[in-house]
Amino acid sequence: MKTFTNPHVAIVGATGAVGTTMLSILEERDFPIASLRLLASSRSAGNTVETTWGSIVIEDLATADPAGIDIALFSAGGARSKQYAPKFADAGVAVIDNSSAFRMDDDVPLVVAGVNGSAITSHQGIIANPNCTTMALLMAAGPLHDAAGLKSMIATSYQSVSGSGKTGMDELERQMKFFSKDIPALASGDWEDPGGDLYQRPIAFNVLPLAGSITDKAYTDEEWKLVNETRKILDRQDIAVEPTCVRVPVMVGHGIAASMWFDDPVSADAATEILASTPGVQVWDDTKVPTPLDSAGIDDVLVGRVRETIGFPGGISLFASGDNLRKGAALNAIELAELLLER
Repeated sequence: MKTFTNPHVAIVGATGAVGTTMLSILEERDFPIASLRLLASSRSAGNTVETTWGSIVIEDLATADPAGIDIALFSAGGARSKQYAPKFADAGVAVIDNSSAFRMDDDVPLVVAGVNGSAITSHQGIIANPNCTTMALLMAAGPLHDAAGLKSMIATSYQSVSGSGKTGMDELERQMKFFSKDIPALASGDWEDPGGDLYQRPIAFNVLPLAGSITDKAYTDEEWKLVNETRKILDRQDIAVEPTCVRVPVMVGHGIAASMWFDDPVSADAATEILASTPGVQVWDDTKVPTPLDSAGIDDVLVGRVRETIGFPGGISLFASGDNLRKGAALNAIELAELLLER
């Protein structure tokens, strides 16, 4: 595996919600950079961004030459990743991709820093970032799996609108303002539809029990990500995962309620002790309930409501919440870049 000391770094998709978060986290963590390049679509090309490393002119991804780049942090969407990431990898660039384009590729490691970081050593040019929901959940499930062997899990996600990008955040803000003009109508059922093309139903003051697009067996692509990515990251294909993904009127921060059963019994006290000693996890007790609002803007995943299952005894139920733009995307990508430097 190629190693670096002071790498030449590029952010691909630099003007999006995750791309801008990547830049701010690089600055916050004093990431050792020899040079930084910012790439985006032609719409943004030519604009200048002020950074710790000076004024940087955004380049057009379509015409950019990857020569000289050591690490490229991709957050430009699946289609652009499929088109450009292999070109960068062929040029000797270590690509850390935030899209779903390569996650289930057998030749591409799917890595959560702090859970299966050693998997990064098998990369052949491209490393995949997991889905933001999977990421937050596995920060809790991963350490418990290491201790007791995860065999089955029921997981329900409560995903913020920023999971749909800035478009989702704009739609929630617009609909909140629309509905706020007549709050009593929300209780009487006399509300008017605020309109919107992004979600199947209004998202403001509402909960949508369908996040993503329907695919196989009437499950959404978001739900299948929880199934398939969990198995790949934890390197156990027989883990039974029963997922439901829900969209909620939250700007930033995904929450996941999960019940898990293991090869070996785990008590609530033992689970709490394991999680409390896990870097990147904060355990909150029932006097300080973890919520997406609390997780927004911080690096750690918050875990609480840790308790032993009662319907099917022997398992552990908990609630995890993480900032989907940070640990769920940008932070993990940069932590993977840091692993490349360490190794």
